Amino acid sequence: MPNSMPLRLVLASASPARRKLLHAAGIEPDVLVSGVDESQVVSESAEELCLELARLKAQAVAGRLRPSPDERTLVLGCDSVLAFDGEILGKPADAADAVGRWERMRGRSGVLHTGHCLVDVVHESRAEAVASTTVRFADVSDDEIAAYVATGEPLAVAGAFTIDGLGGAFLDGIDGDPGTVVGLSLPLLRALLAELDLQIVDLWTKVAPGGQSVEPLG
Repeated sequence: MPNSMPLRLVLASASPARRKLLHAAGIEPDVLVSGVDESQVVSESAEELCLELARLKAQAVAGRLRPSPDERTLVLGCDSVLAFDGEILGKPADAADAVGRWERMRGRSGVLHTGHCLVDVVHESRAEAVASTTVRFADVSDDEIAAYVATGEPLAVAGAFTIDGLGGAFLDGIDGDPGTVVGLSLPLLRALLAELDLQIVDLWTKVAPGGQSVEPLG
């Protein structure tokens, strides 16, 4: 049965890709950027790093909320990093860094890790985990790399590539959930909600994308 108390999901991220992914899944989150200084967190483990950053983002936003007692408020923090050739890669420092990465990554594979932390503000509980997906990069040319970096897209994303934008043409394939590469795994979100005794259907809006009505379940 769906949760009887109204649910509010707050996305602790400025990422339009994450918000778009949730919207396509019938979920309309509020957005509140955490302001966490990511450079202050250091780890030799890609999984630990992205999870710690996701946790810090979710907790920072949760601490600023004053939820209504008749509404259950959840905060979702996410962070992504690419593990490649023994390095942990977040967003590139500049265009030259992005070009250098692509020159090394082309024709090879890396693992994109996305940490998820879901905080239940009222009940002061949380559920968290990391989703990981292997990414196979195409053997792109120098001209393609230069053109891609010139668009600015790879400068704004972990690993210097996207799967849901211009960069999707430069991937040969993935092994795992594509949402992880976008920055938010819906199957993992469903599992984290279950840990908090909730269902993902509890977050569905009354009107789904496309305008069709969503009938209450149960």
